Amino acid sequence: MTRHTTEPPVRLDRGAGVPLAAQLSEQLRAAMAEGVLTPGSRLPSSRALAAELGVSRTVVTEAYQQLYAEGWLDGRHGSGTFVAENTGPAPTSAVPRPLPPAHTPPGSAATVRWSRHEARRRGLVDLRPGAPWVRDHDLAAWRRAWRHAAEQPPDDDPDPHGLPRLRALLADHLRRARGIRVGPENVLVTRSTGNGLDLVGATLLGPGTRAGVEDPGYPRAAAVLGARGATTVPCPVDHDGIVVADLPRDLSVVYTTPAHQYPLGGRLPIPRRERLLAWARETGAVVIEDDYDSEFRYDVAPLPALYGLDPGRVVLLGTLSKTLSPDLGVGWLVAEPDLLRRVAEVRRSLSDRTSGPAQAATALLLERGDLDRHLRRMRREYARRRGVVKEFLGPYLTGDTAGLHVTLPLPAEAVAPVVAEAAAHGLLVDDLARTTRGTPPAHGLVLGYGTAHPTDLRRGCRTLAGILARRVGDKGPV
Repeated sequence: MTRHTTEPPVRLDRGAGVPLAAQLSEQLRAAMAEGVLTPGSRLPSSRALAAELGVSRTVVTEAYQQLYAEGWLDGRHGSGTFVAENTGPAPTSAVPRPLPPAHTPPGSAATVRWSRHEARRRGLVDLRPGAPWVRDHDLAAWRRAWRHAAEQPPDDDPDPHGLPRLRALLADHLRRARGIRVGPENVLVTRSTGNGLDLVGATLLGPGTRAGVEDPGYPRAAAVLGARGATTVPCPVDHDGIVVADLPRDLSVVYTTPAHQYPLGGRLPIPRRERLLAWARETGAVVIEDDYDSEFRYDVAPLPALYGLDPGRVVLLGTLSKTLSPDLGVGWLVAEPDLLRRVAEVRRSLSDRTSGPAQAATALLLERGDLDRHLRRMRREYARRRGVVKEFLGPYLTGDTAGLHVTLPLPAEAVAPVVAEAAAHGLLVDDLARTTRGTPPAHGLVLGYGTAHPTDLRRGCRTLAGILARRVGDKGPV
């Protein structure tokens, strides 16, 4: 069915002292809220509306981008711009509530937090952390691996430890890549780091236990451990990583990201690693080492894994979600055999397992060296991206020596305006406070450079640099 374009009721006043783009977005917003522009209505193209109003196309584009970011508009590739289906006046019987502010940070309670697919569909530049670049795979190797997986017979009683062949290959990979002496008897194949963390939590935690989590840190880790009955305890971090001197002595486990602390980016120095392990031996706690971002370093070689320093006190978690794709669903849990057997028993009782075909495909990628080649290629790609981020945002950055994200510490009062102005330009960034549970919270931005197209990354960093220059000045990080 052909939908006719609706001409919006707009009058712009050049003498009002309010930017034309702001006037346009406010009038369109009001027309949609009042039902003058109804859900599904098609709006004129930016070029057509600019010609009708006698303004530059940039004015209309900026207004449309702001309304996209707020969820008022819905873009359909090749079809035009439409009023989103969830807009319109509230029913007369509803209790009136104020609309959220027009400029609020993505992820706050007042706004929609776009999925990555939706952000791409809306043409937004997504600089949020947590996702890799997945469009430059060796497709021939990828297809070969899945053809091999399809040829394997299904297993009616899968081993909770994982496929023996893959466990042996992962052990060899970890010996080469992380310098730890492990065999297949030390490896359990998981679906992800989160899955491994949950299995450790189910094995070691329960009501009345306490689990330490870095603060600021990975929010999902606290959620996973808390779901297993533990009280989660925020443990402070500084520019080097977790602060051992501040650790409580009644923790059953402590979760840490020593290779590249999320989100501040520190690398736990050897002396502090030794103090952490000494604390664990004295208290009887288990250290859960998330080997986050250890594959991607840009200054020096990665430090040895904590697990290699004291296998009896450390559980090592890793994943291929950043290396290859979150869609693969293969990771690992490394522990001493006695603990690994306990984890496997718990896993069997939960009917939890890793996909057999995914394990078979991963095994072939490892066996043929395809994974190692992909890693080398992606290190070069991410190094180039890091260079772009440093080119535009270098004075503001910390934690840029590894991984796929950086942190931009900012004055507390600057964060919300910066995030809001970025959203107004179609740029999604994360507020550092989302990773903080303690007091006082950390202030600034967490910027991911893994998932955006290189052209969008450059454009987004240039835009953000301009916003920071206006909002913060050239003082650099605080």
